[in-house]
Amino acid sequence: MPVKKGDFIRLDYTGRIQETNEVFDTTNQEIAEKEEIITEGKVYGAIPIVVGVGHILPALDDAVEGMEAEEEKTVEISPENGFGKRDPNLFQMVPMREFKKQGIKPQVGMAITSEGHTGIIRTVSGGRVTVDFNHELAGKNLEYQVKVEEIIEDDTEKVKAMIELHYPNPNLDPEKHTIRVEDGKAVIYMDEMAKFDQQKSYMDITMARFRIARDIYDNMDNVSKVEFVDVFEKKEEATEEEEVPEKLPEEEVVEEKLPEEREDQ
Repeated sequence: MPVKKGDFIRLDYTGRIQETNEVFDTTNQEIAEKEEIITEGKVYGAIPIVVGVGHILPALDDAVEGMEAEEEKTVEISPENGFGKRDPNLFQMVPMREFKKQGIKPQVGMAITSEGHTGIIRTVSGGRVTVDFNHELAGKNLEYQVKVEEIIEDDTEKVKAMIELHYPNPNLDPEKHTIRVEDGKAVIYMDEMAKFDQQKSYMDITMARFRIARDIYDNMDNVSKVEFVDVFEKKEEATEEEEVPEKLPEEEVVEEKLPEEREDQ
C-alpha cells in the first residue's frame, strides 16, 4: 500500500552533501561511526514520522509519498528546496570586546548563540569577528538515501511512535508504556522512568507532551483528546514475619543426691 500524507511510518535515511559526498546526518549507527559523526546519547534506527506534517524537509515528504514499505529511493534536493541559499545579510561583524565581556576567546569554526540563533565564526581579524548565521547546509546541494522501513497501522503503535519521536530518551522502554485508545480518547501511561527524568525541564516535558498530543489528534481520525496520566501509588512496605525460633527441647534435669551423712557410730 503506497504511503500517503498523514501516514505514520518509520524512515531510514542518510544525507550527504553532493559537492563533497560528506555525510551530515544519518539514522544508521554504523554509518555515523564510520563517518565520525556519532552523537552521544542519540538513539539510532529508523525514525517514526507522520508524512506531510513537517517532521522532515518538505522535499523529502514529497519524495516519500507513494513509496511502498521496504522501498528505497535516492532523493536529490537543491538549496532552494533544502536549507535555502546563503544570505549575505546573515553575516555579522561582532566587535572583539563583546566576546571579551563574555570571557570567550573566539576561534574560527566555533559555534556561538546570539538571541536564539546559532552562528559559526568564519574569521577573526584584529578587533572584529565575522559570524555566519546561515544554516550550515545553506547553499548546498543535498542527496538523501531513504527507505520506508514500515507503515504503522496499529493505533497503539502510532501513539508509541510519537512518544519516541518527541520524547527521545534511551532510558525509556516503549514496551512499558501503557496506551488505551477508546471512545475518541488516547490515554497514555508512560514508562515509570519518565517521572524521574532530570535531563528535561518542566517546560521541555510540557512541550514534548503537547507535540505528541497534537500529532495524534491531528492525524488519527478516531482520537480527539489525549490524556497523559502520572500515577504515584503508595507502596506497602513488605514486613518480614518475625521468625520465632524453634522451641528447643527441654533440657533433661538430672538431680544428683548427695550421699547421706553417715551416723557416727
